[in-house]
Amino acid sequence: MKRLSHTDEAGKAVMVDVSRKAHLLRTATATGKILLAPETLRLIEENRLKKGDVLTAAEIAGIQGGKKTSELIPLCHPLAISKIAVTAEIVEDGVRIVSEARCVGQTGIEMEALTATAVALLTVYDMCKAVDKKMVITEISLLKKTKEELPKTA
Repeated sequence: MKRLSHTDEAGKAVMVDVSRKAHLLRTATATGKILLAPETLRLIEENRLKKGDVLTAAEIAGIQGGKKTSELIPLCHPLAISKIAVTAEIVEDGVRIVSEARCVGQTGIEMEALTATAVALLTVYDMCKAVDKKMVITEISLLKKTKEELPKTA
């Protein structure tokens, strides 16, 4: 069985040393969903919630959350993030969030994409809690993670 990368020989939590890893272009895409009542969806569509534009607020909050990942998740490395894009869209039974994060670095950026998604969903929850007591955040998952070598420069 493979050993967990964030533990030492004694089983103690440690931050992984990535100093010898190559700098690569890394991307990650994550998604999640919040289930909402039909009336709540109507209020979001018509921009009639007291706290304002839910979808835009969720997208901006997701970007902010993704940028704070290393402050929230103890063993995550701080990364020089090149891009975080968060899209919030109304679907039949709620709001779906898709987050994409990109960096050039020595470790993956999937935690930033997942955090962006989670924070965006929590923002929808916060903005709708006064009108919908049965919301459920669900299906948070990593859709894709890639790494590729950087182009050689002359």
